[in-house]
Amino acid sequence: MTAPTLPGTRAEAPAADASGPARPSSGGRLRALDGLRLIAALMVALYHYGGRDGDVSKAWGASPRHEFPSLSGAFAYGCLGVEVFFVISGFVICMSGWGRPLRSFFASRAARLYPAYWAAIALVTLVFALPWVPYRTVSLSDTLVNLTMLQQPAGAQRVLGVCWTLWAELRFYALFALCVVLPGATRRRVVLFCAVWTLATVVTTASHVELLRVVVMPEYSAFFIGGIGLYLIHRFGHDTLSWGIVAVSFLIGQHYAVAGLWHPPNPHYFSNRSQWAIIAVLAAGYAAVALIAMGKATWANWRWLPLAGALTYPFYLIHEHLGWVTIGTLHRKLGIPSPATFALTLVLMLCLAWALHRGVERHLTPRLRRALEGSAP
Repeated sequence: MTAPTLPGTRAEAPAADASGPARPSSGGRLRALDGLRLIAALMVALYHYGGRDGDVSKAWGASPRHEFPSLSGAFAYGCLGVEVFFVISGFVICMSGWGRPLRSFFASRAARLYPAYWAAIALVTLVFALPWVPYRTVSLSDTLVNLTMLQQPAGAQRVLGVCWTLWAELRFYALFALCVVLPGATRRRVVLFCAVWTLATVVTTASHVELLRVVVMPEYSAFFIGGIGLYLIHRFGHDTLSWGIVAVSFLIGQHYAVAGLWHPPNPHYFSNRSQWAIIAVLAAGYAAVALIAMGKATWANWRWLPLAGALTYPFYLIHEHLGWVTIGTLHRKLGIPSPATFALTLVLMLCLAWALHRGVERHLTPRLRRALEGSAP
């Protein structure tokens, strides 16, 4: 992402802890969060298909600026869907890890991430091996390393372009597991975790120590912290400390986002993102999760939203590389106009995501979770 991280969104009935009473909960699914996850994934897809140059230009036969002269600038902001994913992930991981033993937390995360990921690795590798496809996947050795999801720290090339976000997610899971899940989640401990991680973020930036940068990931930490703060509000209600965590995370997060995505007007860049627009998109993402956290989005309770949430992760994994192949086939070989190609590619990727969900995740995820939970410590 993301994101994308992208765990499930089933709420757990909160229990009181030593730091304060928890609010009652219906224990129902936060369906609005499912819908927001899909929106974030679609934002990233808009960026990959029409908001940048690179391999997608080979698919279109020209730069997306020429294919979508009035929309490509807006599509360029779709990359911020990743930051929205990270906010959602902070919320959901705090929710799903609360009161859960470490082994169960590990099993649920691994079972959620790996089956669809392995299927996506295999699918992209097979498609890129076809002789008429103008893209090539990585070496056999690097492909095997990719199966671990640790290809980036190992220095291997990536099979999936989006999997850099999964490396960020894995580091977040590890930090949260060691600092919160292992000793046992309480409000006080989670607040301390957010405070220490926030301080470590700015210290890491100032120190320029590579090991700290890898562990603390200052470019993205604020968004995970913001999601955790919003979950505290969801679980315990309004209080100054929790809103302070959210506010500080937004202020720091927007700084890193602007630093990474903004540049002065330059004709050599694909687009010139406005600082105001970057901040506004991030603010909208925070606001959307905040409304869900405060119970203000219960009206978004349509029955199809859980399916939207289920499709998000497999769609996120396969949409970029397989989207290039689809765009090239529809637009350059079949002559379908650009707008129709764009829409059809999104629909086809969602259909493929549904097939992966039904054929892979629904069968392998529960089996892998049971196997990991039942394994010897």
